[in-house]
Amino acid sequence: MRLDLPTPARALAIAAHPDDVEFNCGATFAKWSAAGCVVNHLICTDGSKGSWDPTADQTELIETRVREQRAAADALGSKGDVVHLGVVDGELDVSRSLTGQVAYWIRMLRPDVVFAHDPWRRWRLHPDHRAAGFLACDAVVAARDPHFFPEHDVPPHRPHTVLLFETEEPDHVEDVTGYGLAKLAALLAHESQFETTMYITDDPDGQSAAFRARILGELEQFGRLVGVRHAEAFRAIDAR
Repeated sequence: MRLDLPTPARALAIAAHPDDVEFNCGATFAKWSAAGCVVNHLICTDGSKGSWDPTADQTELIETRVREQRAAADALGSKGDVVHLGVVDGELDVSRSLTGQVAYWIRMLRPDVVFAHDPWRRWRLHPDHRAAGFLACDAVVAARDPHFFPEHDVPPHRPHTVLLFETEEPDHVEDVTGYGLAKLAALLAHESQFETTMYITDDPDGQSAAFRARILGELEQFGRLVGVRHAEAFRAIDAR
């Protein structure tokens, strides 16, 4: 099990929905941002299915989730970009067009490290998570070769590492001791998702305490892999 990459100059997380980055690598982003890394978000879908209310105004929900994602990035100390591709939530697919869009942003933002969903996780139910993972991996390959998408008119860029989150077989851990509260603050910026992903419902104080225990407990679980208090775990791929 490998522990801690050197802090990169730039990092990019490619995620299916607003809040996926904060759940899966938020504390690492907070740690790296505090050390001077420019952290960036690329969100593939518009988050328009992120409500259990059948009468919800989806246009308003999309706008809310854009604002929440920027607030969450700010809570992590981000000085980078938050890019929204705006694909309809639940309809993300692995196409040449979308691979090109993701590759374009890798070339523009020039991250040393890319975070993404692990698309090879077994029995993964949500199609957007599968698709976002494959798009990210395909786009990393495309972004580094000048013969892919030459119409971008942007120089190719080669990240040195891909860190896959939600993985079944982690082999890399980031010690995020001291950054759990920043992760929590960023997650709680996604207020529209309190019911659907955080289960903060009729008793905000009590449920918030339960949510806090859940998130910090996950960090503690990963920390035990390498003997630190809090950690986030990934599958590392050498992208060079």
